[in-house]
Parts: sequence; C-alpha cells; structure tokens
Amino acid sequence: MAEEIEITEEMRAVIGVESTPWTYEVTTTSVRAFARGVGYTDLVYFDVEAAQAAGYRSLPCPPTYLGTPVFIPGQSNDTFSGPKDSGPGIKHGLPNLLDGGTETEYFGDICAGDTLSVTSQISDLSVREGRSTGKMLIMTNESTYTNQNGEVVAKQRGQAIFY
Repeated sequence: MAEEIEITEEMRAVIGVESTPWTYEVTTTSVRAFARGVGYTDLVYFDVEAAQAAGYRSLPCPPTYLGTPVFIPGQSNDTFSGPKDSGPGIKHGLPNLLDGGTETEYFGDICAGDTLSVTSQISDLSVREGRSTGKMLIMTNESTYTNQNGEVVAKQRGQAIFY
C-alpha cells in the first residue's frame, strides 16, 4: 500500500503530449463479430442493406467499438496492438493497476470501410486516497479518432488507477 505519491514536474511534463498516430480499421467482419460478441441483434450491425435503409453508409460500429488497431510485428505493442513507445510514459513505481472506466463521445458515424487515425495523450494526473489501497495515482488518457476524411469522429477518455 502506497503511503505517499507525489506528482513530479517530470510527470506533469507529459500531460498533453500527443502520441504517434496509429491506424485502426473498421471492417464488416469486425463490426459483426463485436456486435455478436456483446449480444446485439439489431440487423443494422449484420446486414448492409438494413444498415443503409437505416441511413448508414455501411454497417455502423456498435457502441464502444471503434475499430481494430492494425498490428505490425516488431512495431506494435504485443498486448494492445498500438505502436510501441508511441508517446511518453510515466514512471511512478506503483505495482498495481485498476481500470477506472472509459467514456466515449461520438461526433459522427463510424462505419465498416472506415480507416481511423488514432492519437492519445495523458490529459490529467491526480492523487486520491482509497480505503483499502491507500494513496492512488489516477491517470486520465484521451484518445482522438479521426476518419479518412480528416473528421474527428470520436474521443475516448479512460482512467487507470495505480496503487
């Protein structure tokens, strides 16, 4: 249990530094697989004609699905598929990690056939006291999803809790 955590100037210096962009692909197969995996049954996620009849260009991405990162051996992170060393990290020395949740804000439709460029940045750091964990470092990350037309179509904010 951490008794004291200090947010250093070195840690603050990485806030707002944007990562290297990475490509995410949206395919009909990936949309169908995600929709099926989470139990959606609306035909717009499975049938292109139903999606077009509902006003979409193709199969729309189900909520929280923003495409699949392109994996390139030797260049991609083996766990998350994004680029290795894409941006600055934070050295905090805390051994434990909890997922603090994710929220997604949409600005446009994301459909099968889209190619997204994704960048991320640490947008905030804070310290809080947990009942069972002691001091915790809360890191907020923001990812921006831009489509092939240069339009920002989504932003995703997530928190990682280190203790």
